[in-house]
Amino acid sequence: MLRGLRSGASWIASGTADLQARFLDELDEGELGALPFLFEFWALPHQLPPAGDWRSWVILGGRGAGKTRAGAEWVRAQVEGARAADPGRCRKVALVGETVDQTREVMIFGESGILACSPPDRRPEWQAGRKRLVWPNGAEAQVFSAHDPEALRGPQFDAAWVDELAKWKRAGAAWDMLQFALRLGDRPQVCVTTTPRDVPLLKDLLDRPSTVVTQAPTEANRANLADSFLEEVRARYAGTRLGRQELDGEMMEAAEGALWSAAMLERAVVVEVPELTRVVVAVDPPVTGHAGSDECGIIVAGVLAEGPVQSWRAYVLEDATVHAASPAQWAEAAIAAMARHGADRIVAEVNQGGDLVEAVIRQVDPQVPLKQVRASRGKAARAEPVAALYEQGRVRHVPGLSGLEDQLVQMTMLGWQGRGSPDRLDALVWALHELLIAHVPARQPRMRSL
Repeated sequence: MLRGLRSGASWIASGTADLQARFLDELDEGELGALPFLFEFWALPHQLPPAGDWRSWVILGGRGAGKTRAGAEWVRAQVEGARAADPGRCRKVALVGETVDQTREVMIFGESGILACSPPDRRPEWQAGRKRLVWPNGAEAQVFSAHDPEALRGPQFDAAWVDELAKWKRAGAAWDMLQFALRLGDRPQVCVTTTPRDVPLLKDLLDRPSTVVTQAPTEANRANLADSFLEEVRARYAGTRLGRQELDGEMMEAAEGALWSAAMLERAVVVEVPELTRVVVAVDPPVTGHAGSDECGIIVAGVLAEGPVQSWRAYVLEDATVHAASPAQWAEAAIAAMARHGADRIVAEVNQGGDLVEAVIRQVDPQVPLKQVRASRGKAARAEPVAALYEQGRVRHVPGLSGLEDQLVQMTMLGWQGRGSPDRLDALVWALHELLIAHVPARQPRMRSL
């Protein structure tokens, strides 16, 4: 009865108390005892292996999304038979983590590890001296560290569970050695559980036709997580690149040689903003004004001007970028952003539109303070000194600027590597030049010409 209810847990959980009682009453003593260990019954969709003839199953998920439990249960499904002493599909399994300690403490002894998931009659024995698990039916799982790829030279397996592949220091060598070791049985397979990170090995693995992927955010497993944890991480990281990676399970890619790094942007995030000395709205208007135009980059930023100019800090407060069907729409959006934040002026690039840019803004508000700026250098040359401000820790971001941050990590010294036009980035450059760079004394190095 229980085996046929693949999505039974959600059906039971959403049912009435009477339905739940009737379901439990229909189970005999053996079924009641087995219920907690039937993972197909309780599993979330991303925790179940996809159908098909795949070589690698990659589970990408946010922190606490249930990746470890899925990996542990997959190992159980490979080694266990119908009864405790019956053979399963696999007899030799490799368990590979970043270190031996992490493999043991997370994948084996962790709260969602193999031992915690196993019913008493099928629980494997941990043989510490040999660093392996042995099941009642004779199946074995051996522990390895990604720091020691050569240890995988020699043993052979018909299955493997790999945890947090994206953080391995010697990922390429360890993965290669594991592939040579997966040579037993008719169809050796590997389950990879990892938080996504922009590393070559993981990107290459995801692109392989023999790889299948399931993905889920932290929120997918909220029923098993503390409310206080979710509240804290939502408040701190929602809308940031780090949050999208660690909570949403998204792969956040950056261009090679990018002026902004993910780590730099992570350090820039703040939740509280002090009372600022000055706020501006910077605008990078599209060349044309119709439905097919580029976005109009609109960035709101302010400065805390305390002490010497070199110690001033800027805060990026909002990305109000719009895809406007007409010039009037982006002008209205910029002036609305100015009103929301009590900004002092609009700073608008006029290279493409010339006097038209000012005319459009004046049509919406004839009295708005406006500064027109022109770019005489390439985008990369203008962006480089602004990126240096981030390296110095002089720029902070409020959460919710993921669209802007996605553009920042695609700008390199050789130019823009992303798709379309970096309108948000251009607007940011104008805002921070106005707030910080323009105030550097002439005797000190500064951006001479934009």
